[in-house]
Amino acid sequence: MFHVELRQFPHVARGFNLSRQELDARILRPLAEGRPVQWNERRWAPEKTKVAVYEGPELPVEEIGMGRGWGNATKKGENVTERVLSEVRDEVESPPALDSLKEAIAERAGREPLGQQELLDLAGDLAADADANQRVSLSVRAVWELLGEGRVQLTGSDRPGERDVNAT
Repeated sequence: MFHVELRQFPHVARGFNLSRQELDARILRPLAEGRPVQWNERRWAPEKTKVAVYEGPELPVEEIGMGRGWGNATKKGENVTERVLSEVRDEVESPPALDSLKEAIAERAGREPLGQQELLDLAGDLAADADANQRVSLSVRAVWELLGEGRVQLTGSDRPGERDVNAT
């Protein structure tokens, strides 16, 4: 279980008994991507927020109440802030599906032009656990990297205001 504290002077918010998936999705990934975190009816700006993460046993309600929760979390748990932030930053910087998506785009663009929807569908197939925003970011990044490598090009489309991705 993970326990987290968000600080942005003069405010403090804490969360207890979070799974790693919940911690990553709700707090760490948005911070690593430079997006605000919505927690306890407050927006936490990534550039101003200090975060602390402890991994430890699940805390029962009686150990959280009366302001004792954070003391128990720090006493019974281990500070893993740097490790978990580093893991999430590494994943954000180079998502596991990025290389697979680039190869799929380049291969498919060699056969037929790809529009925005096709790119998003490929991203969804290769990163099924990603939400819609992450799929858009992943597909945009893959196309930009492929353009930079000279492996694809943007061409006109029969859909107004859109471009297609083609292999070079």
